[in-house]
Amino acid sequence: MTTQFTYLQIALPIPMRQSFTYLVPETLNQLSFTRGDRVLVPFGNRKLIGVVLVVSDECDVASDKLKAIIERLDDNSKLTMQQVDFLSLCARYYHHPIGDVVTQALPVLLRQIKPVDLSPPACWLKNPELSEQQFNDVCQSMKKSAAKQKQLLNFICEHDELTWPEIRMAGYSKAQLNALLNKALIIEQTVKQQPFTFKANSVNDDDKPQLSVEQALVISTINQRLDGFSCHLIDGITGSGKTEVYLQIIEQVLKQDKQVLLLVPEIGLTPQTLSRFEKRFRVPVVLHHSGLNDNERLQTWHQTKQGRAAIIIATRSGVFSPLHKPGIIIVDEEHDGSLKQQEGFRYHARDIAILRARQLHIPIVLGTATPSLETLQNALSGKYQYHQLTKRAGKSSISTIELIDMAREQVEFGLSGSLKKAMQDTLKRGEQVLIFLNRRGFAPAISCQECNWICECQRCNKPYTLHQGQSLLICHHCGSQKRIVRQCGSCGSIRIKPLGQGTEQLEQRLLELFPDYSAIRIDRDSTRRKGELAKLLQQVTNKEHQILVGTQMLAKGHHFPDVTLVAVLDVDGALFSYDFRAPEHMAQLLVQVAGRAGRESKPGKVMVQTQYPEHPLLQDLVNNGYQHFARYALIERQQAMIPPFGFQALFRAEGNYPNMPETLLRDVSQQDFSQCMVSGPIAAAQEKKAGKYRFHLLLQAKERKDLHLAVQHVLTAIAGHELNSKVRWSVDIDPQELSW
Repeated sequence: MTTQFTYLQIALPIPMRQSFTYLVPETLNQLSFTRGDRVLVPFGNRKLIGVVLVVSDECDVASDKLKAIIERLDDNSKLTMQQVDFLSLCARYYHHPIGDVVTQALPVLLRQIKPVDLSPPACWLKNPELSEQQFNDVCQSMKKSAAKQKQLLNFICEHDELTWPEIRMAGYSKAQLNALLNKALIIEQTVKQQPFTFKANSVNDDDKPQLSVEQALVISTINQRLDGFSCHLIDGITGSGKTEVYLQIIEQVLKQDKQVLLLVPEIGLTPQTLSRFEKRFRVPVVLHHSGLNDNERLQTWHQTKQGRAAIIIATRSGVFSPLHKPGIIIVDEEHDGSLKQQEGFRYHARDIAILRARQLHIPIVLGTATPSLETLQNALSGKYQYHQLTKRAGKSSISTIELIDMAREQVEFGLSGSLKKAMQDTLKRGEQVLIFLNRRGFAPAISCQECNWICECQRCNKPYTLHQGQSLLICHHCGSQKRIVRQCGSCGSIRIKPLGQGTEQLEQRLLELFPDYSAIRIDRDSTRRKGELAKLLQQVTNKEHQILVGTQMLAKGHHFPDVTLVAVLDVDGALFSYDFRAPEHMAQLLVQVAGRAGRESKPGKVMVQTQYPEHPLLQDLVNNGYQHFARYALIERQQAMIPPFGFQALFRAEGNYPNMPETLLRDVSQQDFSQCMVSGPIAAAQEKKAGKYRFHLLLQAKERKDLHLAVQHVLTAIAGHELNSKVRWSVDIDPQELSW
C-alpha cells in the first residue's frame, strides 16, 4: 500500500523567485496544515522559518527526493489566507522573491527560530486607590525640580492606559516613570487582552471644533461609503483641517467595532498624531514604526491580529499589519517619498494600501495638500472620489509667498538683508521663525584655500560633509567617517576652510546674529536619541525657542501656532535636475514648508531665497498655487507619455568594475521590446557609491501589461547571464527616483 503524503509549497527568506516543496512527515500527519502556517524546515546545512503557500496531495517530484519539514510553529502567529493572497499579489506585481515579501510581513522575532515571549505588555495609569485629596497632597509635595515628573503625571492622567513605547515617544524617561511609581501616584498593570469594543465614553467630544461646510460634506460623503471599497482623495490646503476629517470618519468606523489603519510618512509625525488621537478617543491605540524595538513591534502585531488594537498608527511597513476586523485605511501625506521603500522589496505603501483596501472590501482615504501627479490624475479621471478643502480651518489665512532675488541682496551667513529684517520684525512681535535648509551638517564640503582641493570620500568620489559638533567628516552617501583633516591632501597647506553651509552652521550663525533669542535645530543629527524629537517639538510649542532651523523633518504635518515667518534658503537645485519628478517634488516641498506659517489667527509670510526668481516653475507656484502647477505638469507629462500616462520599470545594477554592470544590462536589453521603449544602460547620476559602480536600464510602456511582460523577459535573460552572480542587481517597478 502506497503512503499518502501531504505536500507543502513554502516561501523561504532567500533571494530566489520561487517557492520550495516539502513533505509533511508521518510524525506530523495528525496536524491539519493550511496556507499561512509558519513551519521550520531544513535548507542546505541550516534551518529556516518559512510560510506555507499551498497545501496539496499531489506533486510532480518523487517523494523520496523531497525533504520533510521539521515542525509547525505557533498557531497564534500564522498568517491568514487573505494575507497570503495579498502578499503573493505584491510579489507578482513588483517581480520580487515571494519569500522576501512574506518575510517583510512578519515581525523580526517571528523570523527567528528561538521561542518568543507573548505575555501582554505593561501599561501605566493613575492610581485609582488614592482619593482626590491624597493625590493632590502628594502632587503638591513634589519638588520644583520634578517638573518633568509632573508633566508625565498629567500625560498619564489624560489617558486610560499608556504603554512604554507611547510614554517614550512623548519624550519621557524610565527614571521619571519609576519616580511616579515610587510615590504611588500611578500603578503598573498588563494591557487588557479582550478585543476592542466601542463604548459610550470612547469618544471625547470636549475639543471637537466647529466643522466648515467643506469638511462636513467630505465626512458625510465618505461615511456613506464605509461598507465597501472606495478610494477617496482629500486634497486640502495646508491647515484646512484634514486631521479633523480623519477623526470624525474614524469615529464612525470605531462605532462599528472595526479597526483603523493610519499610515504616516515619518516617525516624527507619530508622537503628535498619537497625542491628538488619544485625546479624542479612549480606545487602544498602538504604534508601528522603526523606532520600536523587536519585542514592542511583535506586541503591536499581535494586538492588531487579535483585535485588541482599535487604531494602528504606522509608518510604511505597517501596511502589512494583520487586521482582525478592518474598517478603513487612511494614508496621510500620500505624496511623500518616504512611503516608497528604496531598498530590497521596493514597494510603494500608498499603492499597495489601495490594493489591500480593495481586497478587504473597505474604503481608503488619501490625504494631502500637494497630491502626487499619479493620484491627482486618478482623481480627475474619476477612478478616485475627489474631495477638496480650499479654506483654512478657524481664523487662519493662507500665507503669502515672496521670492528674494539673491543677486540683488547683501548676503551674510547665507541670509539676505530682506530676510534678516523680516526675522527681526517677527521676533520683536514675540512670534517664531522657521528657517528651512535641506542640508544637514556644518558644511557640505571642506576645501583648500591654496589649490582648491576638496576632501572626497574615495568610495563615492563625493565630498565629505563636515559635522563640527561630532568633530567628524561623514559621507552622506555611504556613511563612512574620518577625523577632520588639518592639512590639504594635495599641496599640504593648512588653510582648510568649510565650503557652503548646513543646518549646524546656520544654527550657530543665527545665535550670533540674534543673541537675544534662542535657536533650535531639528534634523536627523539632533534627534537621534529616542524621544528627542517629541521633546524638541514640545519645547517649540511652549515657545522656549524663537528660531527653528530644520530639514525636511519640519516640512510635514507639524502644527506650530506661533510660527508666522518661514524662510526657504535653497530651492535652486531641484530646478535643473534631470529627474522628471524633481519639479513636482520641489513644488510639494515648498508648499508643505510654506504651510507651517500662519496656522492660527496671526497672518503668515513665506520668503524664498533664489538665484532664479524669474524661473517659470517658481513664478507659477507663487502666483497660481500648486493646483495650477500640477494641472500644467500633467499636460506636459501626457505629451511626453511619462507617468502617470505611461508605466516604468528601472533595472539597477552595480559591480566592482564599471564594465560588469554595464555589460549585463546591455546584453539583456538586446531583446525585441516592440511594445516598450528602452533607455540605457547608462551610468547612474552618482556612478560610484560605497566602492561600487552603478548603471541603470529604464523600460517604459503605454500599457501596464506590456511593461510587466518585458520585465519578465529581462528577468529570464538576467537569470541565464554569466554575470548574474558577479553583479548585484534589482528591479524597481514604478520608480520614484531616477537620480539613483
